[in-house]
Amino acid sequence: MSVAPVLILPGLYNSGPEHWQSRWEAAHPEFQRVMQDDWERPRCVDWIARLDEAIGATPDAVLVAHSSSCALVAHWVAGDGSGRVRAALLVAPSDPEAPSYPEGPTGFAPMPLNRLPFPSIVVASTDDQYVALDRARLFADRWGSRLVDIGAAGHINSQSGLGDWAAGLALLNDLRNR
Repeated sequence: MSVAPVLILPGLYNSGPEHWQSRWEAAHPEFQRVMQDDWERPRCVDWIARLDEAIGATPDAVLVAHSSSCALVAHWVAGDGSGRVRAALLVAPSDPEAPSYPEGPTGFAPMPLNRLPFPSIVVASTDDQYVALDRARLFADRWGSRLVDIGAAGHINSQSGLGDWAAGLALLNDLRNR
């Protein structure tokens, strides 16, 4: 089996240059970022259409989702249920039903809890302002994902000081090589 291609799915506001997703993309030019038209006031239905287009052009990909893009993947599966994806690394899945969820995005709530039809890992932090660890655990359980708790790392973004986040890349490589 060949090594799977990678689609990078940033959350709200995209991922800046110091974000681990951007650093991975810079270090691995074969990784492809799925660009959205509206990063600040997205409509989930628009993000789903763009994701579906990217998956159609990149079969057997591993999805690397951060924050609101974890909900995007769950919505895509709930609407499509396709097996065209090899696996997903779902990092810091912000809870669109929580009071801390930012204003602007529409259609991300409620969070779909359908079992994902591919292997997946949910990575969560004990002090993420956008998702309580219990909710991240619930998402992982319902999605059939392995949960990895990395301790106090905030929203697992550029402010978390992870740099290239080698431990996350090791999780991705495990999923890619399955």
